[in-house]
Amino acid sequence: MSSSSPERVGDVSEAELLARLLPVLSGGEEVRLGPGDDAALLELGATAVVTTDSMVAGVDWRDDWSSPQDVAAKLLVSNLADIAAMGATTQAILLSLMVDPDSPLDWTIEFAAGMGEQCRRYGVAVAGGDLSAAPTGVRVASVTALGSLGDQAPVTRSGARPGDAVAVTGPLGRSGVGLALLIGAADAEAVAALPAEALAHHRRPSCPLSQGPAGAAAGARAMIDISDGLLRDAERVALASGVAIAIDSQRLGADLNWAERYLPRAQARACVLGGGEEHSLLAAFPPESGAPPWWRVIGEARDGSGLLLDDRPAAAAGWDHFAGRPA
Repeated sequence: MSSSSPERVGDVSEAELLARLLPVLSGGEEVRLGPGDDAALLELGATAVVTTDSMVAGVDWRDDWSSPQDVAAKLLVSNLADIAAMGATTQAILLSLMVDPDSPLDWTIEFAAGMGEQCRRYGVAVAGGDLSAAPTGVRVASVTALGSLGDQAPVTRSGARPGDAVAVTGPLGRSGVGLALLIGAADAEAVAALPAEALAHHRRPSCPLSQGPAGAAAGARAMIDISDGLLRDAERVALASGVAIAIDSQRLGADLNWAERYLPRAQARACVLGGGEEHSLLAAFPPESGAPPWWRVIGEARDGSGLLLDDRPAAAAGWDHFAGRPA
């Protein structure tokens, strides 16, 4: 290999790679014993809340659209949002990487540095994980997140009751708009010309994480992270709770107005109703208390089953992993 060739993952040993990755990740007080042993020791206190999510190169991201730091931010938030949707707070994660040895070493180190930066931002410790070689062309990153409820009871998808206010905290459609613009770009030059503010939430989505525990404390009876689209995830609450969820599209005006800055109305509407990787939170609150501050009511739970949009039965538009496309 010439001195000018980019270093590959396979050019270093596992121990050498770990020696480069671990210093850029993040520890924390909850970790009694972190990376370097057979398993980690954590002080989680109350009932633990655990979730996991993975991302695959070419399926969940494209290197010409997202930097390693973007991928790290997206993977972490997808896990933190699931913990928040239970009314809990993430304390630590386990990070696993499966990479083709011919993958650029720089990508792997920048991904780890991005993960460490995001974990420090959210106050989350990296307690350990796994590192493995993968077949040619394969890169997979996976996070398992561990959270604590404290004194709060968990909020599941199954608690909504007829009469509950259905509310959301966080934006809708912004990640979908970014993805639609990237798909519509003909080449790298066209991607570079896209407005950065329209791509920001798709590349590095955020979640109002504090509103998960806040919503639980305010009496949320059901809650879900909007990861696969508003309608699809609202239907999941309806099915789990044995109610109908009715969404009023007139209450989505601010989201539609933002999306229409970049896309035609029909496409903008599809992004707001079915765009995935949004990671806002959707919850059902009892009518006597209603939604707390920072939440906006967009519908209600009713007797019946399934999903209603503007009082008409609606299909659960959103992302389907095995169909491989928005449904």
